[in-house]
Amino acid sequence: MMTARLVLCALCFLLLGCSEQKASDLFETAAFEENQGNLPHAKQLYQELVNLYPSTKMAEIARARLNEMDSRQ
Repeated sequence: MMTARLVLCALCFLLLGCSEQKASDLFETAAFEENQGNLPHAKQLYQELVNLYPSTKMAEIARARLNEMDSRQ
């Protein structure tokens, strides 16, 4: 029983680490699109990041980028 709990905990940490990496990769792509002036695609990618990985640090930053982009319009 204790071994099963340890395996479950290890799996959770592994999955959380994967979601952080995927969120980071998606943020990088969105930031690249924003820097290239492709704002509609950047906004789409930032929103996708927020929807898929809402509790990550990258989602928090993506929300701020979306707010800033919306305030510039």
